[in-house]
Amino acid sequence: MILNRYRYVVVEGPIGAGKTSLAKCLADRFRAETLLENADENPFLPKFYHDAQRYALSTQLFFLFQRSNMVRDMAQMDMFNQVTVSDFILDKDLLFARLNLNDDEFQLYQQIYSHLQPQTVKPDLVIYLQAPVSVLVERVRRRGVQYERQISETYLSDLAESYSRFFYQYESSPLLIVNSENLNFVEDKQDFELLLTRMGEMRGQREFFNRAV
Repeated sequence: MILNRYRYVVVEGPIGAGKTSLAKCLADRFRAETLLENADENPFLPKFYHDAQRYALSTQLFFLFQRSNMVRDMAQMDMFNQVTVSDFILDKDLLFARLNLNDDEFQLYQQIYSHLQPQTVKPDLVIYLQAPVSVLVERVRRRGVQYERQISETYLSDLAESYSRFFYQYESSPLLIVNSENLNFVEDKQDFELLLTRMGEMRGQREFFNRAV
């Protein structure tokens, strides 16, 4: 039933929320194609975490070109004959740009964005993963990516707040907001099955999933 409803699913959330891990789990279960951003391909990203003011624009533009090309290619696929799971939506690029760029850079970025933005495919469902900043910090530290060690708690806090504001106003697709603090979709099969159940039971445009300890 889930496959009949959701041909294109997006998992989103701030750094450390677990969006890529969950996207891979969903793709494996649905035998779906994946559309995953690859931060390691961005040569400016390690430099950004070392000197954000100097490398913010180049970092953001690289991601914009990368993501817009991926979304453009997906829009040309036959969406009716396959299921696709992604760990990003192009709309969130503006979120990072507004957070990381100064006013002049952001104005330039918006001009480039307006010219590049391809025809996007509307997701059938967006899963937005939330977690307290302390949890995001712990997860980022635990996965041990060298350049991410320079990410500050303040930056993660600002990013989480930006995501919260973005999805507070988001109405483009059905939205399942998940508090992932006490959920482990990769290692706990029960957690993953609970999520699938909530996906299948969704009736409204915006619903919440929270599992207390």
